[in-house]
Amino acid sequence: MEKLIVASMRQDAGKTSLIIGLSRVLKKRIGYMKPFGERLLYRKKRLWDYDAALMTNLFEISENPEDMSIGFHHSKLLYMLDEASTRIRINELAEMFGKDKDLLFVEGGRDLAYGVSVHLDPISIAAFLEAPIVIVAGGDEDTVMDDLCLLKKYIPIDRIDFKGVVINRIPNPEDFAEVQLPKIRKLGIPILGVMPYRRELMYFSVRYLAERLFAKIITGEHELDRMIKHVFIGAMSVNAATQNPLFAEQSKLLITSGDRSDMILAAIQSNAAAILLTNNISPAPNLIAQAEKLGIPILLLPADIYDIARQIDSMEALPTRNDQEKISLITELIAEHIDLKGLFPHEFQP
Repeated sequence: MEKLIVASMRQDAGKTSLIIGLSRVLKKRIGYMKPFGERLLYRKKRLWDYDAALMTNLFEISENPEDMSIGFHHSKLLYMLDEASTRIRINELAEMFGKDKDLLFVEGGRDLAYGVSVHLDPISIAAFLEAPIVIVAGGDEDTVMDDLCLLKKYIPIDRIDFKGVVINRIPNPEDFAEVQLPKIRKLGIPILGVMPYRRELMYFSVRYLAERLFAKIITGEHELDRMIKHVFIGAMSVNAATQNPLFAEQSKLLITSGDRSDMILAAIQSNAAAILLTNNISPAPNLIAQAEKLGIPILLLPADIYDIARQIDSMEALPTRNDQEKISLITELIAEHIDLKGLFPHEFQP
């Protein structure tokens, strides 16, 4: 069984998408674990990591996603395990989830530093498992360069089996290859691929939104696979909202309070992809009936508009099992832009 640690320089750089694409391209029996869970998902009165649940569904992994993480909170882990016992537990999990598999993916936390105080950062995990690690760096060109210089200067990658870096979501890959790649090569950091930015991968489904925010679904339970491409904050008058060209987009999510009947009605009439209501205020029954008739999902949350908007803005748009177009696009990009021979030399021997 081969093992591969997948880490990132920053949060939401694209680790999970890379794992999904590699799994599809390689067509191997895949195992998965995420020692330090962070994207919480509450299902069947159990706390799971969203990435673990997603990988379980996508690749029909029989193991329980609840067991794929050692824990979720620094405060609890700090008094549960020391470094030696963490090493033992990590290897036990790897043995469990790698059994009868060709390749075990081990996903790190939100960035390279996340979990270091409880010995669950990606560098420590790579050392515990004596497994190779690949690091994802994403963002604008300056951010990527800063991250890679930091990696070279301060991270002890010489102490582990460092495969290289995947650079993700680059708007102009040709310009990046011409201007920035020569500088990166001078740093001595192996580059496994440069992935272009694709706007389609930034969209997410209503189902994904509801799961990530633990939202109550009032209507439209059978229409949760609608894609959200725009987010509209309905905090102004209806006249001001309808004059905004974005409000005419059917693929929008409207965020407003449940007592804003005028705004909710306007969203229903414009066939919004979904409506998210704040402050736990349910809309009038006639509005619920209209939305139900048109198949427009209405979600309900206790937080206020700006807190919800902030949470949505910070979410990585991961696919769900039903997002086959997005998964296919991720797979195509991985196959085209990643140096698979450099990453898995044993798989591509002549």
